[in-house]
Amino acid sequence: MIIVNLMGGLGNQMFQYAAGRSLSLRHQTALKLDLSFLEGDQTGNTPRTFELDRFNISAQKASPREVSQMSGRQLPVRDRLRNRFFKAGIKGTLFREKQFNVHPEFFLLPDNVYLDGYWQSESYFLEYNEILREEFTLKTPLSGRCLGLADEIQSVNAVSMHIRRGDYVSDPITRAAHHVCDLDYYRRAEEEISKSVRAPHFFVFSDDPDWVAANLKLRYPTRFVSHNQGMAHKDLRLMSLCRHHILANSSFSWWGAWLNPRPDKIVCSPGKWFNEWQADTSDLIPDAWLRIE
Repeated sequence: MIIVNLMGGLGNQMFQYAAGRSLSLRHQTALKLDLSFLEGDQTGNTPRTFELDRFNISAQKASPREVSQMSGRQLPVRDRLRNRFFKAGIKGTLFREKQFNVHPEFFLLPDNVYLDGYWQSESYFLEYNEILREEFTLKTPLSGRCLGLADEIQSVNAVSMHIRRGDYVSDPITRAAHHVCDLDYYRRAEEEISKSVRAPHFFVFSDDPDWVAANLKLRYPTRFVSHNQGMAHKDLRLMSLCRHHILANSSFSWWGAWLNPRPDKIVCSPGKWFNEWQADTSDLIPDAWLRIE
C-alpha cells in the first residue's frame, strides 16, 4: 500500500496523486489518500477541499488507522479507542520531501510508504504519463457554455494564459513566498508565442477576472474565461484543449499545459517561481518548455 498526504489546491493535489500513483504502479499495489489535512482545521491557511474526485482517479481514502500505521502519526483519541481491539497491521516507511528539486531516493522506495510532500516534477511520474492522462479526465464531460467554449478553442490557434492573483496578492504569508507575475511577463510571453504561432487566439483564465479584464491588453483576439469560478476542474480541462500555453507560477496552469498531449505545443513559464524561498526549481519545468526571465 502507498499512502499520499494531500494538501493544497487542485494542482498540488494532482502532483501528490501522480507521485503516489507512479509508486503504486511500480509496486503493483493499492494507492490510498490521506485527506486529514483537507478535512481538518486549516486555520491560517487558504482553505482547500478535496478536488480529485472530479477525475477518474484510481485511489481510495485512507482510514485513520492506516495513516497511523504507515506514517507513525498517532491516532486521534476517538480512533484509538475504536481500534483498541485490533492488532497492529503492516508498518510503513514515512518519506518526507526535504527539498524542492527531485529526490533520487524516491525511485528506490519500497512498497508500504507514506509520502509527505508536494513532488512538483514530472520526473516522479513521467513513465506512467499515459495512465495519468487517462485518470485525469473528467468523470462528467463538459456541457453547456463550457462545451461551446471548447468547440471555439479547438477551431483556432488557441493559447491559454493563466493569471494567478488571489491569495498571492491578498494573503501576506502567501505573498511573501510566491512571486506575482507582472503584466510585462505576459506581454513578453505573448511576443514569444507570436513568433511561432500564426494568428494566435488567447483564452485568459484568472481567479481575479475583473482586474485582468481591466488591465491586460493583448495585440491579438482575446477571450476572458470567467464563468467557472469555484469549478477549477472545468477551467483545467479547457486549458488543456488549447494548443499552446502561458503559465503563471502556479501548479494549476502547469497541469493545464501538461495535460495537452500535443508534441509541438509551446509552453511559456515564468523564470521566477518564488520570492523569499530560495527553492531549486530546476526540475519543475520540463526541458521542452520555455522560461521567460
